[in-house]
Amino acid sequence: MQFTSDNAAAVHPAVWKAMMAADAADAPYDGDDLSRRLDGAFSALFGRECAVLWVATGTAANCLGLAALVSPHGAVACHREAHIEMDEAGAPGFYLHGAKLLLAEGESARVTPETLAAILDPIRDDVHQVQPHAVSITQASEYGCVYRPADLAAIAAFARGRKLGLHMDGARFANAVAFLGCSPAEAAGDIDVLSFGFVKNGGMSAEAIVFFDVEAARTIRYRRKRAGHLQSKGRFMAAQILAMLEDDVWLANARAANAAAARIAAADPARLLHPVEANEVFLSCTANEREALRAQGFAFYDWGPDAARLVTAWDARDDHVEALARAIAAL
Repeated sequence: MQFTSDNAAAVHPAVWKAMMAADAADAPYDGDDLSRRLDGAFSALFGRECAVLWVATGTAANCLGLAALVSPHGAVACHREAHIEMDEAGAPGFYLHGAKLLLAEGESARVTPETLAAILDPIRDDVHQVQPHAVSITQASEYGCVYRPADLAAIAAFARGRKLGLHMDGARFANAVAFLGCSPAEAAGDIDVLSFGFVKNGGMSAEAIVFFDVEAARTIRYRRKRAGHLQSKGRFMAAQILAMLEDDVWLANARAANAAAARIAAADPARLLHPVEANEVFLSCTANEREALRAQGFAFYDWGPDAARLVTAWDARDDHVEALARAIAAL
């Protein structure tokens, strides 16, 4: 019974069907009909003009997105537990040719204008110190917590006031939209670049970089090729993304994953280490208790010496979710 990661979930049938339909001759790279449809599809979704590039991984989406905002001599302000800091093996430094990450604090892996100011204010405006060029936030955060539209507006105002670009890691953006019950535009706020995640939510191997500054995408097309992410049969990448957008499959999948996480969280709310607002549950759990859960067939990650991380996916089985909830309640 798998609760380690939503990356372990199955590929949604609509994605397989779309990829089969795309298995016909078309222009290579991103010159195919499906890839050319992405800009319009996302512009309709967000209600504003977008330029969209597909890539194979969330790491590439984050780092190429940031490359549009940050020069090699600059820096990105982010939470100290952001994925770009903790889980991308130095990829931001690689893709950004040495640009630095500046690490901020914040509850449940969310930054605020105040925690950002605490790390940026001491930086002198001279050539001897790395200058901040952008802020990166994660929606939903690494602890499954969601920025509200008012939070996003405050961070955007802070960034604009300091002439900083604003990037959003949206590996679980769908889960945030599902939780908020608002439009994608409201869940994103006034950002420059969004890494829109699909793989965790039923996709197979395609993520989208959404540029709200259309001109910024022009340079990143070259950098995507240089980074090895311009696939020759790009129509299969675009097909996955379009299949998830059609009929709001992406949103239905996120709602299913969120509902499963909420059911698990309700089993013993006193154990929760963070609010459960997306599809991740962090529980206070001793080593013996974790061993007892694993002995019953549940797979999940330890999160430090006294905690467990449980992640639900779009295809979480009801009987598995119910079994885990009962097991947690019985600890």
